This record gives sequence, structure tokens and C-alpha cells, in this order.
Amino acid sequence: MRCNAGIITEKVSETKRFYTELLDFQVVFENDWFILMATPEPHYSELSFLKPHHPSQPSLFQQPFDGQGVYLTINVADVDAVHAHLMNLGVPVVVSLRDEPWGDRHFSIVDPNGVGVDIVSNPHFPL
Repeated sequence: MRCNAGIITEKVSETKRFYTELLDFQVVFENDWFILMATPEPHYSELSFLKPHHPSQPSLFQQPFDGQGVYLTINVADVDAVHAHLMNLGVPVVVSLRDEPWGDRHFSIVDPNGVGVDIVSNPHFPL
């Protein structure tokens, strides 16, 4: 079994640029109203983004995300390297790089849809 999270958004092209250019996601499938992206191998995870109100979709998948109540966690081998790379690109960091008592070292950014993206390394859960 596999699972992917999906967000309904008008900002499909901005979202594609964010995840591919900043976080190294790869495009698996794309058309004018939907995109499926995946993290690099060997730890393959997927995200999808769908334009709202598309006539091919049932009403359940019509309304756009309102920008609250969703977050993503991306586990990386070297959070310090990812942090330095994104800082060099001028990406705004909303939660500064820090260590937590439970072992996470992480920082957070926000995607074009308002989704909080927590970028984490944890020695207890190595990649």
C-alpha cells in the first residue's frame, strides 16, 4: 500500500516550482489541472496538487484548500545542509533551525498554498 497527500489549489504552477526547485521533488505526472510529484529515490513519497472546480472531479474534490490546518514533514539526511541551501536562496524560514528534546533537528518554511513544511533530521530515525 502507498499513500499520497493531495492539496486542491489554484497555485499548481507555483507549487511545482517550490517543490521541484527548492526541495528536489520530481514530477511523476502532470497535465493542465493536476500534478503528481515525488521525493527522490530511495525514500519515495508523493504529493499531488489539483486545481479546484475541475469538471472531471466529483464535488468532494472541488473546493480549494483554505491555507490552514495542514502541515508536511520532510525527513532529510542532513537538515543543516538543506537549511544552508534554502537560506542561500533567500527562502523565508518561519521556524528557526533548532534541536528538540525528542531528537529532532528541524526548521520550517511555508509553501505557496500556506502549508507549513517542517524539514527534519532525527538520529533515531535515519534515512
